[in-house]
Amino acid sequence: MKSFLDSEQLDRPTLERLLDDADRFREVLERPIAKVPTLRGKTVATLFFEPSTRTRLSFERAAKALSADTMSFSPGTSSLSKGESLKDTVQTIAAMGADLLVVRHRSVGAPARVAAWTGLPVVNGGDGAHQHPTQGLLDALTIRRALGRVEGLRVAIVGDIAHSRVARSGVFTLATLGAQVVLVAPRTLLPVSVEGWPCEVTTDFDEVLETLDVVYLLRVQTERGGATVFPSVREYLRRYGMTRQRFARLGPDAVVLHPGPMNRGVEIEAAVADDPRALVLEQVTNGVAARMSVLYHLLGSPEHA
Repeated sequence: MKSFLDSEQLDRPTLERLLDDADRFREVLERPIAKVPTLRGKTVATLFFEPSTRTRLSFERAAKALSADTMSFSPGTSSLSKGESLKDTVQTIAAMGADLLVVRHRSVGAPARVAAWTGLPVVNGGDGAHQHPTQGLLDALTIRRALGRVEGLRVAIVGDIAHSRVARSGVFTLATLGAQVVLVAPRTLLPVSVEGWPCEVTTDFDEVLETLDVVYLLRVQTERGGATVFPSVREYLRRYGMTRQRFARLGPDAVVLHPGPMNRGVEIEAAVADDPRALVLEQVTNGVAARMSVLYHLLGSPEHA
């Protein structure tokens, strides 16, 4: 693959190769010196036009663990504030010697445009409410490591699906790997259409709860209008939150995931968030390994050469 722009572009063998290599990179991260020379001499630039903590730091950690150099771009202190266009900005960074760009942007399709403008490999770090493909990959890795497989598992993605790039990437990644995916949300937080999405849809969380192997909770995205479509936080928690009572109804091996940042007391109660079967911090660690795998396949693997 030339770039990693969306979760729909990858077939199952490619996803499984990425996951297998991510497993190997997890072992690297557990060494006393968590570093390999795989990308020595390469430069990875992170260009985040929206706020980020986990994703930006995760990519920087992944690049450094592969011995790549990094450059970090911040729009607030850049020439964008002087009127420079996105095209000129990314071409300038490419001219500085970047070998790969990680791009997060509020506009759908922006990472693909950056790839076309620069000719460099680009990883989509999130574009609007469209895609977040490395999140889908790290979630699949987390599920596979916790439960031994993805195929045949029943996974619910619960919450603000309409505004979530995580949901779309998760549906296609997990379905391609053989999971049965069900979207759970009030109608006001579902996309206008899910035609072509390989999943089921329901508005009744409790109806499917006891059939689930994985519950993936989404943050209500207040910055994109998600909180304006249900009466109150209390009502949302009652109908769609992972309460202690709902958690107790899950099977003994079922796990809970969340992409972060969590809103405790909204989509998840604190007691559930702190339970060992809530794999939120495991997702963070796996995120570094998954992004190492993506960088390796784009810059360092034999298929790239």
